[in-house]
Amino acid sequence: MDIIKGKYFDILGKRKYALVVSVIFAIIGFVAVVSIPLGRANLGTDFSGGLSVQLRFENSFEMDDMRDALKVGGFADADLQEVTGGNKLIVRLKRNEDVTGTGLAVGEVFKKAMPENPFMVDSTTEVGPTVGKKLQKDAFWAIVISLVGIFLYVAWRFQMRFGVAAVVATFHDVLAVLGILYIMDKEINLLIITGLLTLAGYSLNDTVVVFDRIRENMRKGGKDKFEVVINRSITEVLRRTVVTSVTTLLVLVVLLLIGGEVIHDFALTLCLGVLVGTYSSIFVASPLLMLWKGKGKGIDGGKAVPVSPAKVDA
Repeated sequence: MDIIKGKYFDILGKRKYALVVSVIFAIIGFVAVVSIPLGRANLGTDFSGGLSVQLRFENSFEMDDMRDALKVGGFADADLQEVTGGNKLIVRLKRNEDVTGTGLAVGEVFKKAMPENPFMVDSTTEVGPTVGKKLQKDAFWAIVISLVGIFLYVAWRFQMRFGVAAVVATFHDVLAVLGILYIMDKEINLLIITGLLTLAGYSLNDTVVVFDRIRENMRKGGKDKFEVVINRSITEVLRRTVVTSVTTLLVLVVLLLIGGEVIHDFALTLCLGVLVGTYSSIFVASPLLMLWKGKGKGIDGGKAVPVSPAKVDA
């Protein structure tokens, strides 16, 4: 990353273009947020309710074989959970008017796919809409509480304006990723919510690194404008930001490609989150500080002075 060392990038000079991109992300995210409680999104059984069928097989089985059988039988969206002990399998399906008929159809799929492994249907349970609504409410409050916690921490660790910028940037990231998943028609379930909360933590960490360098450069004083201080600070930590994001993505891409279907959507959420989080820590969080300028020593204290390539070591 020596190509970045010693450079100075006018990041804030591109903030108008970044604003357009962020507004588009935010609008799509808001559409997704509104669509979820109205049932217009691709909701999983966690949120929409549905049918749960528990089967007990005579012999052991492989989860991949079960998923393949259900895909061939027309139940590709089914969620599977293996119960430890007793060769039991729980199949969760989206809401269907004919509960009994759907349960029998699932049984017929396994009878055709693996006749050598007999089974019994232990139970067929309908998950009512009350459970789905409660999970939606809990997920919503989980995200709200996390954002409040982020604001309080950053406001205490830095200043009030840093806390506001961090929360807005984190909220932007969650909305953006949720909107992208909505456009991709991905099933919104609790695993996606888990990914969004994990993304919030990652985004905050990246933002705090940039903010910490901005604060350090503010304390050094000088006659540079606040915009110059922010640009220099972002440039100084850019190598660290890029390297961290790339190495994190390497792991997540491996999980996405060969981690299996169980964590596929979780890994996809985090892959999108790392990309959006890296973008927001540079082009969203820091420019927001320009909207709330501080008046202190060395900040807005005069005309911007020419900035020579700093001896930067991120």
